[in-house]
This record gives sequence, structure tokens and C-alpha cells, in this order.
Amino acid sequence: MARSIMEMVGFAATLALAAPIALFGVEQLVAGDRLVGGAALGIAALMLAVEQYLTTPTDLPGKVVDGTVGRVAKEPDEEE
Repeated sequence: MARSIMEMVGFAATLALAAPIALFGVEQLVAGDRLVGGAALGIAALMLAVEQYLTTPTDLPGKVVDGTVGRVAKEPDEEE
């Protein structure tokens, strides 16, 4: 799945916010607190999943343009 530059920047920002939460979760798991560690890892994973799979209102114009360009500007058939 190809990503635009803005999508990559947004995912990198989300990853930068989720990484400390995941690190905290790992530290808690190592310390023996499975509930807090697991919850922190789950929150970090959920942050990344939402960024990856949720369509937001700012994503809709790009999706509409991608669909429209594919229908309007079809590449010509090659004739041999």
C-alpha cells in the first residue's frame, strides 16, 4: 500500500507518541506488573492501528481524487 508524504509524516508522529508508551509497557511487564504493562502496550498498538486504518475527514478528499482520476484519465490501450 503506497503512502503519500503527508501520511508518512502523520504515521511517524503517531509512532513518536506511541513509542514511549510501548517502552513504559515493556518496563512494567519486566517489573512484573502485567496489567499495567499489557494495557500500555495495547494502547500503543491501538494508537498505531487507528492511524493506519481509520479514515478521517481529512483523508476523504484524497480518496475521492484517487478514485476520480482512475475513472476519468484512463491510460490509452497500446496498439501493436
